[in-house]
Amino acid sequence: MVSIEDSPSYYKEPVEKIRADQYPLLKDTTYLDHAGTTLYARSLIESFSQRLTSNLFGNPHSASSSSQLSTSLIDDARLRVLRFCNASPEDFDVVFVANATAGIKLVAESLRDYEPGGFWYGYHVDSHTSLVGVRNMADRGSRCFMADNEVTSWINELHKGYHTSESAHPTLFAYPGQSNMTGRRLPFSWCKEFRSCRNNDGKQIAFTLFDAASLASTSPLDLSDTACAPDFTVISFYKIFGFPDLGALIVRKDAGHLSLNRKYFGGGTVGMVLTIGEQWHAKKDSALHDQLEDGTLPFHNIVALHSAFDVHEHIYSSMDNISRHTAELARILYSGLSSLEHGNGTKVCEIYKGPGEYIERALQGPIISFNLKDSTGGWVRKSDVEKLAAVKNIQIRSGTLCNPGGMAYYLGLQADDMKRNYNAGQRCGDDNDIISGKPTGGLRVSLGAMTSRQDIDTFLDFIQNFYVEDPVVNESKPQDGGLDPSIQSSPSQFYIEKLCIYPIKSCGAFTIPELMEWDVKPEGLAWDREWCLGHAKSHLTNPGLIRRFYRNTVIRQFYGSH
Repeated sequence: MVSIEDSPSYYKEPVEKIRADQYPLLKDTTYLDHAGTTLYARSLIESFSQRLTSNLFGNPHSASSSSQLSTSLIDDARLRVLRFCNASPEDFDVVFVANATAGIKLVAESLRDYEPGGFWYGYHVDSHTSLVGVRNMADRGSRCFMADNEVTSWINELHKGYHTSESAHPTLFAYPGQSNMTGRRLPFSWCKEFRSCRNNDGKQIAFTLFDAASLASTSPLDLSDTACAPDFTVISFYKIFGFPDLGALIVRKDAGHLSLNRKYFGGGTVGMVLTIGEQWHAKKDSALHDQLEDGTLPFHNIVALHSAFDVHEHIYSSMDNISRHTAELARILYSGLSSLEHGNGTKVCEIYKGPGEYIERALQGPIISFNLKDSTGGWVRKSDVEKLAAVKNIQIRSGTLCNPGGMAYYLGLQADDMKRNYNAGQRCGDDNDIISGKPTGGLRVSLGAMTSRQDIDTFLDFIQNFYVEDPVVNESKPQDGGLDPSIQSSPSQFYIEKLCIYPIKSCGAFTIPELMEWDVKPEGLAWDREWCLGHAKSHLTNPGLIRRFYRNTVIRQFYGSH
């Protein structure tokens, strides 16, 4: 086992007790994909079930008592979301959406329809795919900023341009609070700097869209200073609580006017609609969220959100506790991975990270992305690592991680490389791991509130046991072909501990019992790799079949004399 100093406890109870009480499904499982989703507590489901079986919740668009109960809980939920973000209801409104991506799309639609000609869009290279997709809605063009200093230079240019220009179309800049690939945390201060970009009339032209989905899962989100806060912030609650599957768009009210001309309208967002004689409608003129929440809200999910807040606070007390807990474990994990070496001294892990250290919570979150190398410097296939980890009940993630810009940057892939890979057959989620000698994606390990030190040790041991190559013992052979005199004169320290054969190629091994005689044929040990599995429909055989159905590796064979 890789041994590193113990980590301190930041919760009221030891995390092992929390896991046993609240997360029984983690028994015998090492879950390290919290950037995908964290896990829901047992108490959350029990609380939600109790709410559903004790109350009658109706569609909120009615005056009935069941409807009013739902409406009241929805209003209360908005306030709880704002408190969670330390945001004042005087300055911000909460729009419930399906997830962070839906919130991003809603912002893009609003700016597209705000005025003729649309908007201009800029985004950071470390953005999630959902932010990248906004560029297709920006009629006035877009730009991907490849580095932080490019963003800073552009802000300075905007200041100069807007102070001399008579008019300008809206500009939207989007970036993640935390990279979902590397865990690097980007400057929150950019929001304030963009806010001060104005035209001669003092009108704000540059707006910010802050993707906090990854950040908010393990870090406090503070929007208390309205001068520094983003205009639009998106979060996903399943990344924070594990359940419900719900998101929120938090809108600074001063930027709410950008949604006034949004063309689409759905039920719940209009005060009057004409369909006979004239095509006309009037939007609701009350709260901002009333104009943006199309159709019936997922009110049962919003009921569950109350349970999620209650249980989460009871278990962990604060997001700051979670931040400290995950930062310490990430430091231990990074230290362990970065120190692994093969027997010849070459590094096992190629880790992709920003300039911050894993204990610097302002700069780095609890996510580690990497690839593995063998002792010759060759890349290890990421999909094979993920599948073998799954067999060992270790849950991680591999691929481009929905971060095309960040992955290309760290892997040194140019646009031509990626197009060539696509033409060679690479697709998102496939097993084309290495093309032209370069990896096409990476492995990601991400930590959450209930991650334990044992999870870290288990994963480090997994890498140590399966991917760290020991030094090769090279005993020189005398020129005459005889035994070295030292070997002849003293017993060897090496011996055969056991012999294994693999009757079905790439499946589990059969260990030859001690003292059992076994035939040795010209091609090797008898029955070794005698058969392989095939798929009747796809005609796949090993190793293609094993890559697709990786649990075949746990098939075991037995030998009988008859």
